[in-house]
Amino acid sequence: MAKDDIITGLDIGSTTIRVVVGQRNPNDEKVHILGLGEHPSEGISKGVVNSLEDAVSSISGALEKAERMTGIPIEHVFVGISGSHIFSQDSHGVVAVSKADGEIREDDVARAIEAARTVATPQNYEILHVIPRNFAVDNQSGIKDPLGMTGIRLEVDAQIIQGLSSQMKNMTKCIYRTSVDIDDLVLGILASSESALTNRQKDLGVAHVNIGGATTSVMVFEEGDVIHTAILPVGAGHITNDIAIGLRTSIDVAERIKLEHGSCIPDDFTKRDEIDLKELGADDESRIGERHVAEIIEARVEEIFKLVDKELEKIERSGLLPAGVVLSGGGAKLKGIVECAKRCFKLPAAVGYPRDLITAIDKVNDPAFTTAVGLVQWGTASSGEGARHMQSLSSVIEVTDRMKKWVRSLMP
Repeated sequence: MAKDDIITGLDIGSTTIRVVVGQRNPNDEKVHILGLGEHPSEGISKGVVNSLEDAVSSISGALEKAERMTGIPIEHVFVGISGSHIFSQDSHGVVAVSKADGEIREDDVARAIEAARTVATPQNYEILHVIPRNFAVDNQSGIKDPLGMTGIRLEVDAQIIQGLSSQMKNMTKCIYRTSVDIDDLVLGILASSESALTNRQKDLGVAHVNIGGATTSVMVFEEGDVIHTAILPVGAGHITNDIAIGLRTSIDVAERIKLEHGSCIPDDFTKRDEIDLKELGADDESRIGERHVAEIIEARVEEIFKLVDKELEKIERSGLLPAGVVLSGGGAKLKGIVECAKRCFKLPAAVGYPRDLITAIDKVNDPAFTTAVGLVQWGTASSGEGARHMQSLSSVIEVTDRMKKWVRSLMP
């Protein structure tokens, strides 16, 4: 087994850190998942490092568990980054085609993307991804891949995803301190979309909603392109807090109530359905109505969905996405959340699971693992033979590599 064939995805969440180790299979597009590791996340809040030491030990814990399961030392990882400091903006790049015969080559495309990158980035922010949507050659717009076409002027419409430099540096510092190299930083929801969505869904128009512990990420696709990205500062942890306040119980008991009895549909329960809190670890003997718990959960889930719908309204897609809404992340496991999403968005809804895998590990078939598995698939596509379908998603490293080649080609 060649070292280069092993690809590791590290999903740094606010409640759990997940590591998935996969192997590239040259004869098959599917990724072979060899092992995984999970560790409670400490030192990270809303996707941002708030204690370097705690974050380093949490990341180390997850990596060690994955190493024990696979028997393979982890030396480099693709890292999923999230947090409410990340935002996206649209950009436009224009260049003249360099060759006299007017044929568009790879370096022209790289220069056009680089021109789109030179947007006015706010101070202390750096670019995480440049995602080209479509190209225009001599005013003919809507071109997906201009390579080999003939023209004088090449334009690109792109979405630029940026994050706060200090937060990204702190995150990379944590990972380097675990003696692991970073292959690439990838926006978590972008990696999650790689494993949870089909190309057909992306073409038709779909909103991918990843409900994490402290943040909810939204990414909207249409005609195969990313048209909007947002990260909202609410997540499944807020549901636990609401239960703790509403029932006047501890956070640990509230978490168990959510996981074992949680539902978004109060009408599923009668007034006789009760939960014995003593059985779930509460100090005092008290019984609570399941319908009351479901009402608390429903209120918070509806609030999260309203915030997502506001993002869809910004791009005039509210209620207008044929492939509907795909939910992933730990919060997507709540009972009745699909029905709640259908009602709130007035669109089809489904839970997204990691796709195109070969694995003997049942645990990986879980909406909470879509980001970690997506990072492995991202790594497989960007560093292996499957790079063709990833060409549209130029990450920073990819673009700079192309720029270096272009500069070399100009040298005498």
